[in-house]
Amino acid sequence: MSTREPPLASPWIRRYAPAPEAPVRLVCLPHAGGSATFYSGLARRLAPDIDVLAVQYPGRLERRADPPMKDLAALAEALVTELTPWTGRTFALFGHSLGAMVAFETARRLEAMGRPPVALFVSGRGAPSRHRREFGPRLDDATLLQQMRRLGGTDPRVFADEDLMRLALPVMRADYQMVEDYHYVPGPPLGCPVTALNGLTDPKVSSPGVDAWRNHTTASFDSLTFPGGHFYLVDRHEEVTTALTERLSRLTESLRP
Repeated sequence: MSTREPPLASPWIRRYAPAPEAPVRLVCLPHAGGSATFYSGLARRLAPDIDVLAVQYPGRLERRADPPMKDLAALAEALVTELTPWTGRTFALFGHSLGAMVAFETARRLEAMGRPPVALFVSGRGAPSRHRREFGPRLDDATLLQQMRRLGGTDPRVFADEDLMRLALPVMRADYQMVEDYHYVPGPPLGCPVTALNGLTDPKVSSPGVDAWRNHTTASFDSLTFPGGHFYLVDRHEEVTTALTERLSRLTESLRP
């Protein structure tokens, strides 16, 4: 594999702690309403051993003029195009919540085109084969706000700032609609290991949903549970960093000649 850096910058990719000599890249995909900055701390903790590429979806921060996407399959297709130049080096995918579903669909497509990830890390989400609609036909503002408060992860000051809420709600609505409308299409399981990471008291994740991830790979599957809720990884960042580092280190060692 070529280890050259892609020649052009992409609006989709943020590198908060570039590690061009790292043996492996970790592509990180945010949750609903989240942005690439959610992974800035993780990028700095993993460098220089792991080169983190944090994905910036359309519709947020410096991409706020770009319409948010509402179709998960289309998002995965777009990401394949954006990420292909970065797959000349061993890489893995990490996604939290919505990001876990996007990571899975992206991994399927990259593997089908002969550029498989070395691992898939899925956080805060049950297996796609067990996906069910949560909210019904219409996502109104009250439902979105209730969900945001229930899951945590949003600074309480945001709810009191009308301007911030006006910016946040359309993106949240598009992201949740993308999850609601997702339809799992059965296909060949992945050939890479899958690791599920979850918070012990996460209201969105069930044990059967987590266990079902093992059906989506022909390689190994393991599950890690941490104290906390849906955004456990904010408070448990040291343990999450250790888990990712250990697993990626073992995988890269096994790939060396």
